[in-house]
Amino acid sequence: MAGKLIADQIEHSTAGSLDTSYVVNGSAKAWVAKLDSGASAAASFNFSSFTDNGSNNTATFTNSMTSGYAVVCSADEPQPSPVARFVTVFARGASSFGMHTYTDTGGTSSVPQHAIIQGDLA
Repeated sequence: MAGKLIADQIEHSTAGSLDTSYVVNGSAKAWVAKLDSGASAAASFNFSSFTDNGSNNTATFTNSMTSGYAVVCSADEPQPSPVARFVTVFARGASSFGMHTYTDTGGTSSVPQHAIIQGDLA
């Protein structure tokens, strides 16, 4: 039988207390450290699969999100390299979204990508 814990605050013996609404509303609902090629991740939370589409990747959630979530992405900069990398997000849906990395010279790039998802689970 599943239990239920009802609390308005979490208190630590020396670090103080925290309102539980902050934990529910302020915690990342998903995150990923994506490798530079292939359909696997180095580490992730709430992602079930990745599809390598050649010039972009599709990330699929384990637990769907509501439509109002935000994706914050970054891409690693291999050294030595003077080329900047930019990650864009597209086709954002409740169960998945796409990530594509561009270079500042107008090309595409296959480098490690990272994403943090903030919002509400469906």
